[in-house]
Amino acid sequence: MKRSERLVAMTHYFLENPKTLSSLPYFVEKYDAAKSSISEDIDIINDMFKKMGIGELHTVAGAAGGVEYIPDLSKEEAESIVTHLITHLEDASRILPGGYVYMSDLLGHPKYVQDIGKVFASAFDHSEVDYIVTVATKGIPLAYAVAQVIGVPVVIIRRDPKVTEGSTVSINYVSGSSRKIQTMVLAKRSIKKDANVLIVDDFMKAGGTIQGMISLMDEFEANVKGIGVLAEAEDEDEERKVQDYISLIKMMEVDEQNQTIKVEKGNYFNS
Repeated sequence: MKRSERLVAMTHYFLENPKTLSSLPYFVEKYDAAKSSISEDIDIINDMFKKMGIGELHTVAGAAGGVEYIPDLSKEEAESIVTHLITHLEDASRILPGGYVYMSDLLGHPKYVQDIGKVFASAFDHSEVDYIVTVATKGIPLAYAVAQVIGVPVVIIRRDPKVTEGSTVSINYVSGSSRKIQTMVLAKRSIKKDANVLIVDDFMKAGGTIQGMISLMDEFEANVKGIGVLAEAEDEDEERKVQDYISLIKMMEVDEQNQTIKVEKGNYFNS
């Protein structure tokens, strides 16, 4: 195999297997190359990942060591992705009756969801994250996008128990927008005790649903390491139940009468 071919193959391997520690002998055998050549290839790929702002290769020394791809996205790349989303979301044709904004096409588009997943993954220290947690239904594609980048399973909280999931744990919570008592459930075998989780959701207004997810994680004795929402609403009339979170965009104003939508970058870009 030529070096150019090997570089392409190894780059593909790292991108498809994030946070997977692979030994140098593995690459030596797989690509039938000298250890010194593989080491040089890894340096080349690492330099290019850094220049592209998509992460780096981390080398672990020792007999049990190897190299692994740690995904990351530069703030410049993240800002470009979010700015592009804002341009789409400020289209007045997205305004729905009641002041809602249509977002389902973006959440169903593989390219947009993949990009959002990369931004979310870079927003948190995911070195010790065990699960991505979301609630059905619109947060599911975002959760899978984040999980794909950092290489961990997705856990989906549901509104009703499913017979295929066995025994479940359920809690009641107060929905921030409707002030109604609602229920969320999760299978007992979904999350191990003392696991570290990231909570991901598509939209937050007062934060009642996310607070419910936090309470449910307490029942599993899991550690919430971060909370990420794609969009948060600017609502000064209602006290927010969740304070420590990261948002990518902020819906500032939806004016049905004048047919205008004002969207800004979320708090991820404040620091």
